[in-house]
Amino acid sequence: MKFSTNRRVFELKDTLQGPLKFNPFVYNKLFLIWTILGLIGGIIAGCYWIILEHLTELFAGVEGIYVIPLMTIGGLAAGLVIHKLGDPGEIDLIVDNIHFNKGRLDPKSNPSMILSSLLCISVGGSLGPEAPLVQVVGSTGTYIARKLGFKGEDIRSITIAGMASAFTALFGAPLGGSLFALEILDHKQVTRYYQAFMPALVASCASYLMFILITHLNLGPTWTFPSYSNPQVNDIFYAIFYSLAGAAIGWLFIFMVKKLKSVFIFFTVPIYIKLALGGFILGTIASFLPLTRYFGHDQLQEVLTGSFSTGFLFALLILKLLAIAITVTSGWRGGFIIPLFFAGTILGVIIYQLLPGQNLTLVSVCVMASLVACVTRTPVSIIILLGTMTGFQSLIPIMFASLTGFFLAPKTPLINAQLGIDRSVRK
Repeated sequence: MKFSTNRRVFELKDTLQGPLKFNPFVYNKLFLIWTILGLIGGIIAGCYWIILEHLTELFAGVEGIYVIPLMTIGGLAAGLVIHKLGDPGEIDLIVDNIHFNKGRLDPKSNPSMILSSLLCISVGGSLGPEAPLVQVVGSTGTYIARKLGFKGEDIRSITIAGMASAFTALFGAPLGGSLFALEILDHKQVTRYYQAFMPALVASCASYLMFILITHLNLGPTWTFPSYSNPQVNDIFYAIFYSLAGAAIGWLFIFMVKKLKSVFIFFTVPIYIKLALGGFILGTIASFLPLTRYFGHDQLQEVLTGSFSTGFLFALLILKLLAIAITVTSGWRGGFIIPLFFAGTILGVIIYQLLPGQNLTLVSVCVMASLVACVTRTPVSIIILLGTMTGFQSLIPIMFASLTGFFLAPKTPLINAQLGIDRSVRK
């Protein structure tokens, strides 16, 4: 019985790795693996999203001053998970492993990443689920590739395909998610792992379909922005002007993160104490300004359609950037892409109020593009992502804004691993 089972496994492996002779069309022998990985990634992302929604709904009822003990306890619990199950690492470690660990991500840290990130995000941390899912699905790709006997660049490509499928599930943009997974790995050479683009795109499409089927989310833009019609050539110059403000906020955010990281590094205490301290600070900020709580997916629409004074929005912007930076540096788990989109929207509304007569959607989308491109060094994918997520049809202004933010970014990136330098050398 055991011999028969092993034989079937080897037959399946030979089928996947060997040419499919029965197919007369252009059919890559790895297409089936990429598709299966994408479907698995969509299932993981969909289940994670549903659990996160239920947990968030459970904790969202805690408001006011009671948010402080909730987030302190949430940080403590997440820290205990990491302490007991192992540190799953952050985005720097993921990028480093793609560069220097033969493209392999370790699936052993997935339980710690899933549990700790669910706790951190659901109680109100200012980071989103994109980074945890990238680790989980990317490492799943590594596991599948190794079990099927792949080596070298094939493992790296399948791992990147898993990362892309995770980005796509949350961003709702298969092309943008695929490009983002490639760009985030390097701060200059977008095409460094160009051979992984097709695996990433196929896996992304399969992941997006499965995610939508599981979560019952609608196709179309993630957020509803006011209509933008009758584009003019002057909008390009406006886009560059708006993007200067976005790049400036990008510099401010990177400065905050680096300074706070140097502060938290002096706390030689167990990780659960550090996360509890971060939770106390985040809870204090959230009790004072509730819109700083959570990662901005739902709050973005509230800022876009609400009636807030300019002074309030300035305070919200600074405190939200501070909350994101504290969440990152105190060890809380999550990703900062969607939170930065939220911060960009706040800045866009501020500019719109200070300069009456401008188009709110044009201002907001250009600032979002510039800010995120400045911080993440992903100018190409941001164009596609924002066009898809906001429904903004004219990509030319986004293109100019994104490139402006990218070229005005500081020399040393926020994600040090993007430099492509081994950790031992970097230290």
